[in-house]
Amino acid sequence: MERDLTGRIALVAGATRGAGRGIAVALGERGATVYCTGRTTRAGRSEMNRPETIEETAERVTAAGGEGIAVRVDHLDPPQVADLVGRIDADHGRLDVLVNDIWGGDHLFRFRTPFWELSLEDGLRMMRLALDTHLITAHHALPLLLRRPGGLLVEITDGTAETNAGYRRDCGIFYDLAKWAVIRLGGTFAEEIGPRGATALSLTPGWLRSEAMLEHFGVTEENWRDGTEVNPHFAISETPLFVGRAVAALAADPGRARWNGRSLSAGELAPVYGFTDTDGSRPDAWRYIAEVESQGKPADVTGYR
Repeated sequence: MERDLTGRIALVAGATRGAGRGIAVALGERGATVYCTGRTTRAGRSEMNRPETIEETAERVTAAGGEGIAVRVDHLDPPQVADLVGRIDADHGRLDVLVNDIWGGDHLFRFRTPFWELSLEDGLRMMRLALDTHLITAHHALPLLLRRPGGLLVEITDGTAETNAGYRRDCGIFYDLAKWAVIRLGGTFAEEIGPRGATALSLTPGWLRSEAMLEHFGVTEENWRDGTEVNPHFAISETPLFVGRAVAALAADPGRARWNGRSLSAGELAPVYGFTDTDGSRPDAWRYIAEVESQGKPADVTGYR
């Protein structure tokens, strides 16, 4: 793969696992130096209590062709974020790409549960993890990103503005609000930094085969198709590297400003930039969900990947 991001400095905030890890590795594929942050390290785990670590992510970035740098950061703690940005400034004097992928709230939401039966404490914690972290990180990092023209801020969410326009009832109010608000952040940051020579947008993966999702289906990445026996629509799923390659393509595009303020998906960007998932396909999950799964049609990914 072309090393067209060599010399570029990226911060992937929330790079421990899932989409964040895929994004960090994909930036590494194209030669970038990537600061990989999160709360789980080999020395200790976050409240999610999962085994993936930021050190593993950084090592994968380096193995892919870039330089991965693991830094433990709690993005709810402004002094920690300020120290992180200060370190990047001291080391490189620039920041070219900021990816806000901080989440860590999967253990806090419940499917198909009325609002008044949800835990208020868990719901408010989810909002803090989903939104306060992004705001704190952007507040400290944007001055460095704007130091040079051409900076890119990507807000990672779940769903596009079109798909999230209706209330995602199954996920509940807190989750629905959190993921919609991140789309809003992509648009509002665009208004703030677009006139200053930078680009901001929101981006969603499709049906992500994260570490937790693979576990849920009782499969590995090697035999993931066996998951279609549990849910046939799992056939449209994608690896975390797919959305990562979308971010890398945006970062390498000198004309990325045309996307400023947009709500985008990895699936719609793949044919534009020509990248693929690891199996060479281009899954367009959100179009599939709208046109096939939500219409009650039998699973058939023909024409969708």
